[in-house]
Amino acid sequence: MKPDPWFFEKKSIERGFVTVAGIDEAGRGPLAGPVVSAAVILPSSFQVSGIKDSKKLTPGKRAYLYEKIYENAISVGIGIVDSIEIDRINILKASLMSMAMSVDNLNPQPDYLLIDGKFRISSNLPQEPVIKGDSLSISIAAASIVAKVTRDRLMEIYHLYYPEFEFARHKGYPTKAHKEAIRKFGLCPIHRRSFRTTFPNPYRLKRI
Repeated sequence: MKPDPWFFEKKSIERGFVTVAGIDEAGRGPLAGPVVSAAVILPSSFQVSGIKDSKKLTPGKRAYLYEKIYENAISVGIGIVDSIEIDRINILKASLMSMAMSVDNLNPQPDYLLIDGKFRISSNLPQEPVIKGDSLSISIAAASIVAKVTRDRLMEIYHLYYPEFEFARHKGYPTKAHKEAIRKFGLCPIHRRSFRTTFPNPYRLKRI
């Protein structure tokens, strides 16, 4: 029997909560660019089909669902933490910070949070971490789509500034082509210096 994608939302409402938000992030693994989180509050009448973990969708399907989520959601909030802050506090803390920012940017504010993963975020709101939540909760899955599309589009903009790294192609992830570009050109301003152990060696820091 297929799991109910609304299970966690329904359970929260049965406990007395009214406005439930799903939260997820994109961009923990790349060597460059920000980490982006999204928080999404869906209405109970939401009937768009195909919402699931963004990693299981094609880019075209993600883009289509992204538009449908924005058209139908009660609220969508975005949180972005750049590579400088990632290097300063580490990627896990930056991811949780971006999640908290995305919740702060919701209007109206939720009264309960469903968070992908096993960590709680800095918020006074009641919250529930859900491991593999992007596959179990429709609200978290919707947030995963919004976060992924938002970050991908940011990386496409960065591509215009640093075309030698082909960010529009790999979105900053550690592909062979990306590592070869780093070996050839050094690091650009949006590379995460704290990830240096994963960079090809030797590498050169690009002057900024």
